[in-house]
Amino acid sequence: MKCLSCENLSFQIICNTCQKNLLEPSFHKRELKKDFFNYSFYTLSELEDLISSKYYFHGDRVFNILAKLSFAKFGQNFNFPNQVLAIPIDDHTRHDFSHTAILAKHLKSEFITPKYNILKASNIVKYAGKDLEFRKNNPRKFKVSNIKNQTLILCDDLITTGTTILEAKKALEKQNNKVLFSLTLADAKL
Repeated sequence: MKCLSCENLSFQIICNTCQKNLLEPSFHKRELKKDFFNYSFYTLSELEDLISSKYYFHGDRVFNILAKLSFAKFGQNFNFPNQVLAIPIDDHTRHDFSHTAILAKHLKSEFITPKYNILKASNIVKYAGKDLEFRKNNPRKFKVSNIKNQTLILCDDLITTGTTILEAKKALEKQNNKVLFSLTLADAKL
């Protein structure tokens, strides 16, 4: 097959050379609310085409590579006094796989355990290209299942305004959970 980036022949959907030269993550921090932060590994401009692969059959392979380069490294370096659960935001499978579940899976480490099917949006509205007012007027209305009194990390592919993450955090906190921070592949505001 051809590498999505350089179009050279490769056994992987993104060749090792492009992974090393083009997909080296950097770490970005954004405060969403007082003392609550989102950490991302890329800017949206670095990954825009790759993130949109979530809408196609090959997207699971792309997200596994991106997660291996970022989320997995983070998970291996994360240290905390007690066990933390990684919760993917709305880990639905509308396109034969869940991109947020893939990200959470790669956080698995000594201190982080991924948990799936916990946080589901009951309002399946598309936010792509929509402004903050639209997002606020059309909340996701998250339903939380089978999780209380836990310490959590939220996982998503992209942060734009932060409204989805803050809404997810609020829904989880209603069940007496503590959300430490959120992790995203990319930040659209950088």
